[in-house]
Amino acid sequence: MKVIILAAGYATRLYPLTLTQPKPLLGVAGKPMVDYVLDNLATLPGLDRVYLVTNAKFAEHFERWAENYRATKAKLNFTIFNDGSTDDSNKLGAIGDLNLILDREKIDDDIVVVAGDNLFSQTLEAFGTFSLAKNQPVLGIYDVGSLDQARKYGVVDVDASGRIVSFEEKPQHPASSQIGIALYYYPKAVLPLIRQYVAEGNNPDQPGRLIQWLYPRTPVYTWNVPGLWFDIGSKETLEEANRIFEKH
Repeated sequence: MKVIILAAGYATRLYPLTLTQPKPLLGVAGKPMVDYVLDNLATLPGLDRVYLVTNAKFAEHFERWAENYRATKAKLNFTIFNDGSTDDSNKLGAIGDLNLILDREKIDDDIVVVAGDNLFSQTLEAFGTFSLAKNQPVLGIYDVGSLDQARKYGVVDVDASGRIVSFEEKPQHPASSQIGIALYYYPKAVLPLIRQYVAEGNNPDQPGRLIQWLYPRTPVYTWNVPGLWFDIGSKETLEEANRIFEKH
């Protein structure tokens, strides 16, 4: 199994904090937020390589981070992948970056895809176990607790088996507060569909759009993320995450 961390954005809403530092390397309660991602994925069953895709501006930052992570934490095999973009005007988008890695690295394995700015408070090992048992695409879901909050995300409806029956990106009138987050499992049999999505000229940004396109074509299941989850999109959410994770 491979983990692909999406970290090629420029986080302009967090300027000036992210002018010289990529958002996933900003500190939360004393450690980079991407550490929370990887600490909780490091025990995935069969994990043998981590790919982190970033941009030309911040590739060296992540190279230094990966060296330190290897030296002080899990002895994982890292590949830091520079997508060649330099700013928002020429970025490839999250799905474009995913497709680029699949193509350039000739990946033919199950993959877990995760955004580098997601904060998790608990291990995601059970996500891997559940996904391997399903052997179908799996989306991490989380209850944000209010319909108002849900409007910012992709809202999910599932059947009794946990299979997605509807997925609406940023709905005006969400049916529930249960959202899909940027945590995905794709078995290797589904990788050609990712390539098809891009080849057809679909929107290469916002990774939830791939799920929206995928679930009518193949079964996509869901897994409830335990503990705390934060999507750091503003200075306010960064400050709130600092307060909560310091207590936690």
